Amino acid sequence: MHTYNLIESILFPPISFNEGKLRKTLQGKSILITGASSGIGEHLAIFLSKLEIELQLILVARRGEKLEVLKQSLESKSITIHIIRADLRVQEDMDHLLEFLHKLPAGLDIVVNNAGLSINRSILQSMDRFHDFTRTMAINYFAPVKLLLSVIPLLQNNNGQIINISTINALIVPIPNWAAYQASKTAFDTWLQSAAPELNKIGITTTSIYLPLVKTPMILPTEAYKKMPAMTTLHVAKIICRSIYTKQRRYKPWWLIFGELFSVLFKKIIDSLFYKKA
Repeated sequence: MHTYNLIESILFPPISFNEGKLRKTLQGKSILITGASSGIGEHLAIFLSKLEIELQLILVARRGEKLEVLKQSLESKSITIHIIRADLRVQEDMDHLLEFLHKLPAGLDIVVNNAGLSINRSILQSMDRFHDFTRTMAINYFAPVKLLLSVIPLLQNNNGQIINISTINALIVPIPNWAAYQASKTAFDTWLQSAAPELNKIGITTTSIYLPLVKTPMILPTEAYKKMPAMTTLHVAKIICRSIYTKQRRYKPWWLIFGELFSVLFKKIIDSLFYKKA
């Protein structure tokens, strides 16, 4: 497990956390976690499995073999774990997942929308790669919309919660080379923010968690990220778990407010840097 250096300790201070409240809130509940075979989803499942309460975890990911290994390492007398191998971009896989969810005897209580795809590629390198945009929109936007439209009645019956794992990029000025990723993540963030008041009226809580760089397999292809400050997946798991019993609408790093203000107040300066000719 990665240990924070001094800069990371300042950027990502410890999370105040009440495990007793979490246990009480989750007793007997059912939680769906997408993108559960590695990274944030995997470590959230590990964290929840240690609570020693009656809890049902539904873990979804494309890599079925990794889900099998995870299930074998987590299953206990109190925790029930269901694994579903599914690529949520594939209609048949999505239909299979939804069929399973609608057959749950006690319904569904929490959806953690964590599955996602990140692409770091310039527009000039993307002119013959339209599929980069369709595949990021497919998993980052269309898949969670389709999933939630189907399970809203289940969540309504249980006064449930939707937790979306978003990115700080959705709240600040867009930056070059991330057009596909930023557009798709911002699209779903906007969808959820628009739907949230309606969902709240029928008893469904929504939580948006805006994360900075996180040490997951997703960032490995980008060489520059290896030396940049990044959150650990355990830290993120605690943030998610705290949001379950606090029902907070948003989480974002304490320092992001400065990035948001900078994006608004100094947009002309940012534009002059980004639009500078070679």
